[in-house]
Amino acid sequence: MAAGGGARNLSRLRWRCRRGMRELDTLLTGFLERQGPTLDDEELARFETLLELQDPVIYGWLLGREQPDDPLMAVLVEHIRGGRSA
Repeated sequence: MAAGGGARNLSRLRWRCRRGMRELDTLLTGFLERQGPTLDDEELARFETLLELQDPVIYGWLLGREQPDDPLMAVLVEHIRGGRSA
């Protein structure tokens, strides 16, 4: 993670984890709290890209009903779901 802006970036991402669905709030915020400080800039950017998607898409991915086409996004989704590291 780049020095200096990391904490501010995590605060901004934490705010963006607030969704219209409580389940998503819990999953996304929990992941960010646990893993956010260890993510590098590329992983944080991928997480931010995930947050730009509509709630039903994210929810479907996190429940395993669908899979992202992008393999790196699929790794992140698995990580959020509690699998291996991103």
